[in-house]
Amino acid sequence: MRQLKLIWDFRGPDANKIAQHHEIHLKDFIALEKTELNITGVEQLNNMHSIAFMVVNESEMKPIRDALKPHRGQIYNQN
Repeated sequence: MRQLKLIWDFRGPDANKIAQHHEIHLKDFIALEKTELNITGVEQLNNMHSIAFMVVNESEMKPIRDALKPHRGQIYNQN
């Protein structure tokens, strides 16, 4: 089954702190909704742009996308 990475972008001097805080909420959502996967993370792309992400199975994507409104998504590669 294909896995998708849902991404939230944060920009500005506090972007990394905000992304880290957003990841807490993603983990809370996973625990509450008992999603199939439990993969989240934060990546600092540069000092003014960070992302928080959550990986979901394609079969779960639409309801999660509608509930959490990610900014974008891509196919998740575990490598």
